[in-house]
Amino acid sequence: MGKLVWLALVVALGCKALAGRWPWELWRAWTALPPAPVAAARRLLGLAPGAGRDEILAAHRLLITRVHPDRGGSAEQVHQADAARDLLLAGLDKPG
Repeated sequence: MGKLVWLALVVALGCKALAGRWPWELWRAWTALPPAPVAAARRLLGLAPGAGRDEILAAHRLLITRVHPDRGGSAEQVHQADAARDLLLAGLDKPG
């Protein structure tokens, strides 16, 4: 049992020395899930999960009117809105 504790200590210190992080920090970073792009797109457009094509297009139109550069928005915000619309519409076209 004592050898196992020493081995765990050596591994932890070696990991900290080589990677600059403790093993549990590396494990947490490695197992963390990236944000779901579809959920982010829904949040950006303000849509519920079951939104249909017409709802997606209407929400996109509404968002574009708010973030268009002529109204004080930016081109980046327009690109994000377009990407969100395209991602959600592509998800509707997939079977299942």
